[in-house]
Amino acid sequence: MNPPRQPVAKPTPIASVSEAERAIANLNTIMDRLVETVEQETAQVRAGKLHDAVQNDGAKVELARAYAAESERVKAAQDIVAKSLPDALKRLRRRHDAFRTLLQTNLTVLATAHAVSEGIIRGVSGELARKQMPSTYGATGRANTPGSKTSQPLAISKSL
Repeated sequence: MNPPRQPVAKPTPIASVSEAERAIANLNTIMDRLVETVEQETAQVRAGKLHDAVQNDGAKVELARAYAAESERVKAAQDIVAKSLPDALKRLRRRHDAFRTLLQTNLTVLATAHAVSEGIIRGVSGELARKQMPSTYGATGRANTPGSKTSQPLAISKSL
């Protein structure tokens, strides 16, 4: 059961150049940690260490929440940032594009792991159904294959 989520306080708007600099620096720090977490998760899933990858899920969610909040704060002050810190804004946009590419890679790896594990489960389930069905021949002389209604439920232990 997930703990109840705390209400998110509305971030204070950026009113000065120095606040914008601090917000961008904070956003870069959050992005550094988020990139590190996503890269670590991607590497762990690729290596088949799914249990280890899940361990960072809470941190990833909190970092993503902080990233979204700080991004919205900077976006709301885009006029100040664009006029006063155009180079910082360009770097931030390039960094955001690179981060988007990293996230796409991460999602591809996660989708692949999901598809592979689903294929394994379906294969095991089909094999169990085949072994439990009596070996008989149909009217055409071919062996009968198990139907979808003859398969038994499959229980999986997640605590391996």
